[in-house]
Amino acid sequence: MANEIKKTMKSVDGNTAAALASYNFTEVASIYPITPSSTMAELVDQYASEGMKNCFNQLVKVVEMQSEAGASGTVHGALQAGALATTYTASQGLLLMIPNIYKWVGECLPAVLHVSARSLATRSLSIFGDHQDIYAIRQTGITMLCSHSVQEVADLASLAHLIAIKSEAPVCHFFDGFRTSHEIQNVEFIDPAEWAKLLDKDALENFRRRALNPHTHAVTRGGAENDDIYFQGREAQNSHFAKVIDVADYYFKKVSEMTGRTYAPFVYYGDPEATRIIIAMGSVTETAIEVVDHMNKEGEKVGLVKVHLYRPFSAKHLVSVIPNTVTKIAVLDRTKEMGATGEPLYLDVVAALEQENRHVDVLIGGRYGLSSKDTQPKHVKAVYDFLNAEKVWTGFTVGINDDVTHLSIPVDDTFHVDGNYTSCLFYGLGSDGTVSANKSSIKIIGDATHQYAQAYFAYDSRKAGGVTRSHLRFGKEPIHSTYYVEHADFLSCSLDSYIFKFDMIKCLKKGGTFLLNTDIPADELEARLPNRMKKQLAEKHAKFYIIDANSLAAKIGLGRRTNTILQSAFFYLNQNIMPYDQAQDWMKKFAQKSYAKKGDDIVKMNWDAIDAGAQGLIEIKVKDEWAFIKGCQVS
Repeated sequence: MANEIKKTMKSVDGNTAAALASYNFTEVASIYPITPSSTMAELVDQYASEGMKNCFNQLVKVVEMQSEAGASGTVHGALQAGALATTYTASQGLLLMIPNIYKWVGECLPAVLHVSARSLATRSLSIFGDHQDIYAIRQTGITMLCSHSVQEVADLASLAHLIAIKSEAPVCHFFDGFRTSHEIQNVEFIDPAEWAKLLDKDALENFRRRALNPHTHAVTRGGAENDDIYFQGREAQNSHFAKVIDVADYYFKKVSEMTGRTYAPFVYYGDPEATRIIIAMGSVTETAIEVVDHMNKEGEKVGLVKVHLYRPFSAKHLVSVIPNTVTKIAVLDRTKEMGATGEPLYLDVVAALEQENRHVDVLIGGRYGLSSKDTQPKHVKAVYDFLNAEKVWTGFTVGINDDVTHLSIPVDDTFHVDGNYTSCLFYGLGSDGTVSANKSSIKIIGDATHQYAQAYFAYDSRKAGGVTRSHLRFGKEPIHSTYYVEHADFLSCSLDSYIFKFDMIKCLKKGGTFLLNTDIPADELEARLPNRMKKQLAEKHAKFYIIDANSLAAKIGLGRRTNTILQSAFFYLNQNIMPYDQAQDWMKKFAQKSYAKKGDDIVKMNWDAIDAGAQGLIEIKVKDEWAFIKGCQVS
């Protein structure tokens, strides 16, 4: 069967993957864009304006409302009228939808909600990612489906719609804001027509027949009930929602067959005789997979349970995947619930194990990654190590130093996992084109070499004018590293003032390459470089190059637009990824495509910039004696 399935590879981020999948099963998209989910709604609108057809051979009707409450209300109205409706949101926007979500659930409507999960405004506002928003809707009864990576979004976003239609229940499909929503990966897509074959047409027709129509189905819904029957009515829905687990399980098996990737309500990864496991959901599980592989190769017996179906929470399915040898469990939550005895996933696991009479010696819960706090392999390793500690506690934190309430667990900062890929880190100025150039590089490498590529872009809150950090990885195998690059093969800095502000060389591997864009003459560089940087470059036996991209861009006529020059220099210094001649040809093709409408002169200037990227490089000798510089702090 799998050999007959039509598949294509595309370099996309999580939001794009969700938009493409959801469009196929959507008739009405009601939107009110909010960071970081905005691009899902915007892309659906774009696809409709371009004439893309859904699986019903229709254009999607896109309705932009004046608030998230309005968007969710429109979804409710469309579903009552017999149209399949979808919306997209995050954070405070999701909270504003809660009253209508209760109606979707209570009236058994197949709404689908795609969420780029994000922090909520508590003591302060944050636009970055965690699970505070999605945990705030678990009480509504909506089915909750979690994707852990861009590839999983491409696989499971369609599943949300199929489950909603067949189970006659709304579904919230969520994934990590920014980490997954904005991470670019080269992923495999199943042809939309193949997904359409899985649609339960009888369930769809039954939904259509129930549509409110004054001529064909003149009924009243949403009335008022008193104390005599409300309670009974709520309980009477138990059997209806109980079948959601079986429906989800059925479709998990179908998508596993289609993709060759394993999906289920809970998926176990690791040693079949593990004694210690972590239970988690979201992008952290990708990092955990790397740690599990590393630790098991070292002779330890550890494992991981990935949560895909969070609601309804099936105790039976969870316990069935936990090896009988497991005696210690840590549950990781990406949220903080003040005053609770534990975070939501932890409490669910405690209840599930008790319900199924499965007892372990240690069962603890902890917090990680709030507001996109980076979670490195060393932090996951720390959790496994903590399970073996003499004293353990629930409510621990990892990834921060809690010097107030002292809940943080110890972390071995020397631990890291070597990936089978080339890792690159770029420091840029917001709006200087560094991010755009790196997105172009990902596309070039993915299309030209068919390698797996990953890109993640970290901004400060200012974005334009602030510092940007581009984290890129390239390899011949799928990349699971959902964390910042801290051991870069290649490091680039587009603004020389940053070398005094940031200790960036600490992120460079031994033998790595550092590229600095600067107008400091080569013969003056040694005297003007920070001593800390010189010492680090020598100790790491790094290769060091400079380029005056600012002057080159000005001569060419590009003003201060240096991104194309620096992109070309990157390809020249990383020919292990692809030969420079090949990269040069691809860059010029992209320039032609991007700037053709602006005229031949603009295209030629960009071609000249591409040539200048290699020609303008100057190698700076890293002197051995720099390693012995005294009086400077080195990370």
